[in-house]
Amino acid sequence: MRLLVLGGTEFVGRAVVEAALGRGWEVTVLHRGRHRPPAGVRALHGDRTAPDGLAALAADTGTWDAVVDTWSAAPRAVREAARLLRGRAARYAYVSSRSVYAWPWPPGAGEDAPLVEGADAGAGATDYARDKRGGELSAVESFGAEGSLLVRAGLILGPHENVGRLPWWLTRMARGGPVLAPGPLDLPLQYVDARDLAGWLLGALVRELSGPYNLVSPPGHTTTGELLRACADVTGGHAELRWTDPEVILAAGIEPWTQLPVWVPPGGEMHDAVHRGDVSRAVATGLRCRPVGETVADTWDWLTRAGGAAPRRPDRTAPGLDPAVEAKVLAGTDGVS
Repeated sequence: MRLLVLGGTEFVGRAVVEAALGRGWEVTVLHRGRHRPPAGVRALHGDRTAPDGLAALAADTGTWDAVVDTWSAAPRAVREAARLLRGRAARYAYVSSRSVYAWPWPPGAGEDAPLVEGADAGAGATDYARDKRGGELSAVESFGAEGSLLVRAGLILGPHENVGRLPWWLTRMARGGPVLAPGPLDLPLQYVDARDLAGWLLGALVRELSGPYNLVSPPGHTTTGELLRACADVTGGHAELRWTDPEVILAAGIEPWTQLPVWVPPGGEMHDAVHRGDVSRAVATGLRCRPVGETVADTWDWLTRAGGAAPRRPDRTAPGLDPAVEAKVLAGTDGVS
């Protein structure tokens, strides 16, 4: 197949490109030139935030079986790309987000859950959920419901992560010593390895799937205990996990999800939303998720080869807990290691 990836040099886009090359596909990427694309692609340069950002793509004579777009900012960029590529590509896959569902997300919500209101691809939306919904509308506008694939991803981890969630935990474990580990150990987690997302997405393009799909592992694919123990083991085993009750962590003013990445306390609507989503449609169409230990080990291998410094998206707040806050909480608890 001939594939065009808009981006293709970072995290999810890179995983898609590498997976497509592994299948022997002919891959073109349009990117800004800030990062080197994987070897074997045909590269076009363009900044989609600039007025003439699609000039190289407009001047190119290529046609493609499918386009993959991972854009996360104002949906105007998706609208303009989709309109330009209408008639030059057969299908348009947009990597969206489960954030497009109206909050609060009901436990076990599927693709038919209510969506955010008022999203308009031409309205210059500024928040993440509206931007992603606007991107979806832009893809459907140009390629129709049958020609567009909307990949509503959940939490994404894996090598080349540029948000910093799993890299923060790995770096913290590598530092060793007592680690504030948010309980309970058996708290179920949902995430998807970027490479598993990419594998499913390419398979979906081959099968000409269309419409929305929640794309994250089945509920309970792993637990907090399995994830953090894998992080501790792969970094050398010098970290001492101090499992601490959620009530103690929250009472200390520590923010779930941001200061303790991935983790949200059990029993609330946040955990139900993030870690109990319905992904039966994706599983039925081929989604397979590798073990958490493989994701953790491969991410650590990539991180160490990168010198321990993971790239970070400028539009995201750096995750993680201040060491002084962690030490203060640990000093006042009798956490079980």
